[in-house]
Amino acid sequence: MRKIKKKSNKGFSGVSLSFRMNVLFISIFILFSLLILRLGYLQIVKGEEYVREVQRQEEVTVNTSAPRGRIYDRYGRILVDNEPQNAITYTRMPKTSQDEMLEIAKKLAKLIDMPTDRITIRDKQDFWILNHKEEAYSKVSKAEEKRIFEKYDDEKAAQAEIDKLVRERISDQELAELSDFDLEVLAIYREMTSGYFLSPQIIKSENVTDEEFARVSERLYELPGVNTTTDWKRVKLTPLAILGRTTVPSKGIPESKLNYYLARDYARNDRVGESYFEAQYEELLQGRKSVVKNVTNKKGEVIDTITTFAGEPGKDLVTTIDIELQKAAEEIVEKYLRELKTYGGSSLLDRAFFIMMNPNTGEILAMVGKKIEKDPETGKQYIADFSYGAFTTSYEVGSTVKAATLLMAYKEGVIEPGTVLIDQPIKLAGTNPKSSIFNRGGAIRMNDLAALERSSNSYMFQVALKLNGTSYRYNMGLRLKEDTLQRMRNGYAEFGLGVPTGIDLPNEVAGYKGILDRPGKILDLAIGQFDTYTPLQLAQYISTIANGGYRVQPRLLKEIHEPSADGKTLGPLVEEIQPKILNRISNSEKEINHVKQGLRRVYIGSQGTARAYFANAPYTAAGKTGTAETHYTGPIKERIGTYTINVAHVGFAPFDHPEVAYAVVIPWATTGDRYINQNSKIAREILDKYFELKYKYASSNISDQAVNKQILLPTSEEKIDENTKEQTVNE
Repeated sequence: MRKIKKKSNKGFSGVSLSFRMNVLFISIFILFSLLILRLGYLQIVKGEEYVREVQRQEEVTVNTSAPRGRIYDRYGRILVDNEPQNAITYTRMPKTSQDEMLEIAKKLAKLIDMPTDRITIRDKQDFWILNHKEEAYSKVSKAEEKRIFEKYDDEKAAQAEIDKLVRERISDQELAELSDFDLEVLAIYREMTSGYFLSPQIIKSENVTDEEFARVSERLYELPGVNTTTDWKRVKLTPLAILGRTTVPSKGIPESKLNYYLARDYARNDRVGESYFEAQYEELLQGRKSVVKNVTNKKGEVIDTITTFAGEPGKDLVTTIDIELQKAAEEIVEKYLRELKTYGGSSLLDRAFFIMMNPNTGEILAMVGKKIEKDPETGKQYIADFSYGAFTTSYEVGSTVKAATLLMAYKEGVIEPGTVLIDQPIKLAGTNPKSSIFNRGGAIRMNDLAALERSSNSYMFQVALKLNGTSYRYNMGLRLKEDTLQRMRNGYAEFGLGVPTGIDLPNEVAGYKGILDRPGKILDLAIGQFDTYTPLQLAQYISTIANGGYRVQPRLLKEIHEPSADGKTLGPLVEEIQPKILNRISNSEKEINHVKQGLRRVYIGSQGTARAYFANAPYTAAGKTGTAETHYTGPIKERIGTYTINVAHVGFAPFDHPEVAYAVVIPWATTGDRYINQNSKIAREILDKYFELKYKYASSNISDQAVNKQILLPTSEEKIDENTKEQTVNE
């Protein structure tokens, strides 16, 4: 039988092995390539992020008290300062147990007098549980405990439910067993547990006596984590409310902003700006805390700390305020507010405002708000600072807006500079006649400048009708075009009336837009008796006319400086804030200058409404008075809707090259027909004071220059501690 030879697989096996080796090498190459790419990605793309993560684990922001930046007036006088005070802190280590902390709290309670007013019922319940664990948890039966754990998949959620039941079953009698000493221990323990690991937490910094400070300092060796240090408290050297307030450590961060600040490495009991200027510029004023790197052993225990950043105080801020002018203006406004309050018909009068600003830069030189309040306990009246009311409340401001009415009419092409109209009572169908105060029944030809000088209502009524495309006829019916009201409001808005001014302070309001329930209300809008405007809007409006048509954003921040090195001169200039132009009005320079001549005639014209107060001034100025018949909308609920009169005044000086623009508003000045002139008296007296101070500063070489600014003494010895209770203002 012939043998059949088997075909050899040797060649095939060799090819197969070679193929597998190639695949293996290619796979290894690909894997190594991916590994290299991944390492490159981690090092190049993610490297900095991981370094920061390591630093976050190793480096801890320490809750040291860095002084907030000081606040100065424009000439370098201190308005808000810091004062050092004793403080006791506690730093919790990762390995520290609750029992160890409680023991430290007990020792500390024997050395200091700890306030207990912040302790809540929940704090007491948790503290009672901590000291009576077995008794506390026996209040929940094993059967209840089993049902709760069967109900929840999450063990933490189940335990939280049990803890809630325990707290509910702790009786008032059991909580009442806590002694005064126990409550002090609780108050200390509460603060000790409120911070983060390795970050000092202030236990007490308010009213720490020298004796308490010394007692704790002597026993630090038996109080691990406790330290004695220096904290800073905020002190205001003026009651000016727009500077704002900071919180105190016992209050800490407001609950509404807690997450915002915690995300920015604040501690819960840090001081933060609570209102107005302090709140607006919190990021500049707040100092930067120190950062330490913790050195740990193999067990994770901290054996050393190295300071990697020593911390620094906050930036010093120079405001635009002239505090001497501010103080004088406050006294003048308060004087006339008290005087008006003695007149009949003043039952609703409770406030007055004055604003002075540089029309070219928007810098606020003085912002005054005064409000009469009654102490609920004594029944006595007092006058509170209500400066923030200048941009948080609004009122009808009367004829002060007539310059804007004319400029709007020029822009719309319904009249031109010099247009003559007949001042006469305006009678629309179904309404009572409306007239100028000086002309109740006659007919007087006058141009636009005379209309400003004499404050003609009739002229402005007819302008409003022309803006609607209507000419006046006696007893005419008025059909309002769809866009007339909005066009008028848009025109006033160009000057800043009825829109936010942009002031660098929180809570500004835009004013209230009246309800158009009949067409004739556009006549009221033209004389400032329909929509409401804030006193600050009024100042921005007259500034816009004074500077040639530019609406400039008003502001309180003038300069940012590094902290002073010697206490004699402000630190290096970081930034000088520049003016911000919001818009330019739609009028020519010729039209603006024409209206300014009319405002000048208000002060010096033979029939000017403010001639009696400004004709003899030793400087040139121009302005406009205003009286608005309106209805009360203030805090006395039962009097809302009562007929009353607001008075106002706007102006600027010097006439040819304005340095200042100003506004006065006295809401609800009278419920009668008595002529009120305190608005013009306030404007004149404060303007006199401005020029008096201007010459005084020049002769004394006091300058508001941005560099090499000397630190000057405060204008008074008044000190308002951060713990001082704010005066109540019922808006």
